[in-house]
Amino acid sequence: MPSLLLVVFVLQVVIHLVNTVGAPVINEFLWMLWNKLPYSSTSSDVRLQTKRRRELVGLKQELSATSAQDQFAKWARLDRQYSRMQAEYDTKANDLKDNRASFDRIASFLRWGGTNGLRFFLQFWFAKRPMFWIPRGWAPWYVEWILAFARAPRGSVSIQMWFVACATVVQLVGQAVAAGVVLVGERQQGMGQRREKVAMGAGQGGRDRGKGDEKKEL
Repeated sequence: MPSLLLVVFVLQVVIHLVNTVGAPVINEFLWMLWNKLPYSSTSSDVRLQTKRRRELVGLKQELSATSAQDQFAKWARLDRQYSRMQAEYDTKANDLKDNRASFDRIASFLRWGGTNGLRFFLQFWFAKRPMFWIPRGWAPWYVEWILAFARAPRGSVSIQMWFVACATVVQLVGQAVAAGVVLVGERQQGMGQRREKVAMGAGQGGRDRGKGDEKKEL
């Protein structure tokens, strides 16, 4: 069984990633993944909608290229076909929209249960269990009381405080990584701009030398 210290840390990392990425992005990814499964209830409808969308685009282009005056019979036939297919597409799109709303609610509930819900459960279930002990006399009594908050034995670190410590470390590391990525991107962009300036300067110098040689020949 994995250590509870490690479980809490990993759970806090997952919570941080979920909050950073955002619920809409996660739901969109899960919806796309669900529709690619062969046994899902909406995969066939999504594929059919994609096919209908392509057919609608093709009919719209053909209808636009057909003259209503010179080819009225063909234009009327295409217009009826386009209207019928558009109505079917809109009806199925509304059904898929309702299915997507239900899917988002279920995904949000499961995501909350697997992150914050699990965190609350662990904090309640292991409220009296010390994560680890600190050396005797290492901190004043009020610091020991804070570290043991709310129900852990005095002289230990409670699961609540361990969650707080993990959240702080994960957030600081996340901010440092984000700042490093931005710094590397700006440095690469600056190097690219300097290369362009050097290349432009070399090209301008070559043109100036060419003009000087032409003047000497004259």
